[in-house]
Amino acid sequence: MEAITILLAEDEALLLLDFEQTLNDAGFSVLAVTSGKRALEILTDTEIFIQAIVTDIRLKDYPDGWEIARVAREMDPEMPIVYVSGDSGPDWASRGVPNSIMLEKPFAMAQLVTAVAQLLNDRPVSAK
Repeated sequence: MEAITILLAEDEALLLLDFEQTLNDAGFSVLAVTSGKRALEILTDTEIFIQAIVTDIRLKDYPDGWEIARVAREMDPEMPIVYVSGDSGPDWASRGVPNSIMLEKPFAMAQLVTAVAQLLNDRPVSAK
């Protein structure tokens, strides 16, 4: 069985490495990027099949995590989205996409794996 591919967008290098390692250890294939622009390039590449997204909200450049998730959901209305943020959690209810999960930094790495797995498991069978 092929590993599920997760797009990870995080501009803090140490966190990016920690998140990527945690997701790899859980059996996921991870495409890690440090910019919103690169995340959108990967999302819109028809050769790459992304099955879930983990994104920081505040990235150094445009687009931010809110926009990455919005574009992903335009392409796939059931795309699992996990937001991670140190300060944007209160905006999740109004700016986040439906059926997403917000993890506020700092969090236990197990929470990241659990959030991704939960959203993947909740995804309708037709969308898998």
